[in-house]
Amino acid sequence: MNTMKKVVDKNDTSSKHPHNSKKFLLLGIGIFLAIFLLLPITLSFFKVSTANIARIPIEGIITSNGESYLGQSTISSATIVDFIHQAEENPMIEAIILEINSPGGTPVGSDEIASAVKKAKKPVIAVIRETGASGAYWIASATDHIFANRMSITGSIGVVSSYLEFSGFMEKYGIGYERLVAGKYKDLGVPYKKLSTEEEQKMQMMLDKIHDFFIEEVSVNRKLEKSKVTKLATGEVFLGIEAVELGLVDQLGDLETAQEYLQDNYNLTEIETITYAHEKGLFDVLAGMSSSVSYRIGEGIGSVFLQTTEQKQSFMMIR
Repeated sequence: MNTMKKVVDKNDTSSKHPHNSKKFLLLGIGIFLAIFLLLPITLSFFKVSTANIARIPIEGIITSNGESYLGQSTISSATIVDFIHQAEENPMIEAIILEINSPGGTPVGSDEIASAVKKAKKPVIAVIRETGASGAYWIASATDHIFANRMSITGSIGVVSSYLEFSGFMEKYGIGYERLVAGKYKDLGVPYKKLSTEEEQKMQMMLDKIHDFFIEEVSVNRKLEKSKVTKLATGEVFLGIEAVELGLVDQLGDLETAQEYLQDNYNLTEIETITYAHEKGLFDVLAGMSSSVSYRIGEGIGSVFLQTTEQKQSFMMIR
């Protein structure tokens, strides 16, 4: 019988350390993470910002909670208010620029941001890009100076509450609405029944009050006679160049124009901006897909009333 002996090469380290390759792989991954992930984060703590202008974008539909609306981009008023407060508390920041591209939003959300703007002690400038209408214009009117692109959409000082009503469709297909409410007006505005004359009057009174709030705010903020604003408050939109002529906007321009204005009027020798913006993560996107918003002033302002089996929610949007 032949006996075979295994000859071990003393220089062959793989036989002694079979896990060496795995260790080297893990070490390589660790070095990669340290260089490309941890190092930039560490260096950021030591980086000294010299920015003196806070740029706060207001993009999408303005809501009080930031929830999604039919897949459209939204922004939470709480987020914008917090950014304004941060800029106010930062001793390096000398002025704030609101870069607006929004069709409007909820009455509460718009009013919250406008109130924060008026309370700010530092100069706040608005730059309207594509759209600064309805609730977004409400916010812009509260700033110290408004710039707008000559072709931008501004104004839309008006309120309309319109929604699809399905009672005729339901009747055609033999579908009934069994009304069970505790409270005479609890189902006011549901799409499954027509509004009574009394209900329509109540809705109109509510819209008229919001309309008057809007007119009053623009009148005070822009230092315009209320009668003049009332004449403009038909809900129509104006191009930026028209808004300047009507006194709704101060001058035509963009972000660069706004920066030059700050230099000339607030004795700022140099301008360096820092952007305050909320970056949405995967969780935010997924959460927004199944959420909805309530009572809106914006995009026209138009409104859609939706009724679910659990909760009625009204939508007021600019169109």
